[in-house]
Amino acid sequence: MTRPRAVVFAYHKVGVRCLSVLLAHAVEVALVVSHEDDPQENIWFDSVAELAKLHGIETIAPASSRDPALLARLAALAPDFIFSFYYRHMLPMELLSLGKRGAYNMHGSLLPKYRGRVPVNWAVLRGERETGATLHRMVEKPDAGAMLAQQAVPILPDDTAGEVFDKVTLAAEMVLDRILPALLDGSAREIPLDLASGSYFGARRPEDGRIDWRSSAEQIHNLVRAVAPPYPGAFCSLAAGGRLRLLRTLRQPGRMAQHAAPTLYRDGEQALLDCADGQVLRLLAWDGDWDGQELALPTP
Repeated sequence: MTRPRAVVFAYHKVGVRCLSVLLAHAVEVALVVSHEDDPQENIWFDSVAELAKLHGIETIAPASSRDPALLARLAALAPDFIFSFYYRHMLPMELLSLGKRGAYNMHGSLLPKYRGRVPVNWAVLRGERETGATLHRMVEKPDAGAMLAQQAVPILPDDTAGEVFDKVTLAAEMVLDRILPALLDGSAREIPLDLASGSYFGARRPEDGRIDWRSSAEQIHNLVRAVAPPYPGAFCSLAAGGRLRLLRTLRQPGRMAQHAAPTLYRDGEQALLDCADGQVLRLLAWDGDWDGQELALPTP
């Protein structure tokens, strides 16, 4: 029996785990398309290229997914499937159509919710208590094709985006491992997405981590969680100069603020933040130019 052949576009932790699933199911991976690591980026995740090398699979990293040479290469390989696992470039329809049995993407949310970029960070920022991973067919519009399967994971109230990303990575592995036999034998069913019941979210920049001290304690706590390391962190510029990053906070239900305006201070061994809504956060980790003395925080 002929093994199904795939070309895999992959990067990051999800790319590593999903490529591992394909190999475990004896899919012939004819080529891996990945990215060169950016020296300006914090590379905190495993390498797809290293995994491919371990298994003797050629890896390329073209500058564009619209490169005519890439399209010609894929056409010559004649793959049954094209898979995208956290690959960062949109794949054009002329490329997707080269998968004789379809082109499929693993997305880090419970589609149709949180379509678009950095879905884990957005879900944490917006205080969601659940997210997951979804395998879906790729079409011209991003994250809009019919769903094959998805797996939910919880978001606990103090989870950081990095911790949730680890859960989503496992969810992606579980989804692919569960549905792949049916996809390979042609029995998998596709479920159209109701796009009206979800929303599309764009990319985030480090500057988006700037704290607005007029926000509620919950909003600040969620921002800190959403951009905590390995992401750039939530930060503010101080009125006297300098910069402060909040890296981990803990809500203090039932504790009343001691100050009428947003203020950082110490109470014994604890570092505390009184927020604009009268609620209090405890600072568990931070860096920057705060020496622990009481500090009124700048608001516009």
